[in-house]
Amino acid sequence: MGRTMTEPIVPAPDHEPLPAQSHGQSWLVSWHPAGDPPPGRPHGSAGVCLTDAGELALISHDGEHWGFPAGRPEGEETYEETLRREMWEEACVTVTAARLLGYVRSECVRGHEQGLVLVRAFWRAMTLVHPWEPRFEIRHRRLVPAADARHHVRDPNIVSRRFDHRALAEAGLL
Repeated sequence: MGRTMTEPIVPAPDHEPLPAQSHGQSWLVSWHPAGDPPPGRPHGSAGVCLTDAGELALISHDGEHWGFPAGRPEGEETYEETLRREMWEEACVTVTAARLLGYVRSECVRGHEQGLVLVRAFWRAMTLVHPWEPRFEIRHRRLVPAADARHHVRDPNIVSRRFDHRALAEAGLL
């Protein structure tokens, strides 16, 4: 029997590769603590976006599955520059302060991208919320009480949820 969205999620541990499937490919995905990024191609940043009012900004493509705003670098952007731009583009928030939480390293072990290694930074971002004006691929944003974050971050993939919950734990929200 499969795990439901309401069962407790065990946050991803340090450095332990967890198997994942994405677009017909097999990946090994691992959490790496803040510091120097693990080897791999920079693949952008994700933000645990908090407000001074104690809310968490989440985004969704479909209005059902909710997660952190995130995106890939443009040109030679740093992880933090990508964070600031993507949070504005995806969630209509301005980052006022950011603290690196860690990195997620994904290595393709089977499929047409075999050998590709991608690294995404996760951040705790204090933000100012602006009126919602969806302009890119994100159609929905909502603000939820940060204290209830674990109940609102809803990725259908259990492995992805383990990394989301690790980011929430590192951000002090679990």
